[in-house]
Amino acid sequence: MFEPIGGSAPKYTGQGVVSPLAAIAASQMMLDHVGEEKAAQGIEDAVMKVVSRDVRNLSAGKMGYSTSQVGDLVVKYLLGK
Repeated sequence: MFEPIGGSAPKYTGQGVVSPLAAIAASQMMLDHVGEEKAAQGIEDAVMKVVSRDVRNLSAGKMGYSTSQVGDLVVKYLLGK
């Protein structure tokens, strides 16, 4: 029910170039669904900040950051840094 849908991209496996934002947003939707509105809003706000402030492009290999670095940026905004 809370699966990120973006298509299959096996050619990028293990390269660390695919955006994790769809998977992170799926967790936000799940939290909202189970009544954890505050946590869900925090994730949504963090994702929006990453997209508006940091990531150049959402296409694989064009973000300007690796997959893990994008995840770290979300965590940074979640923690209020």
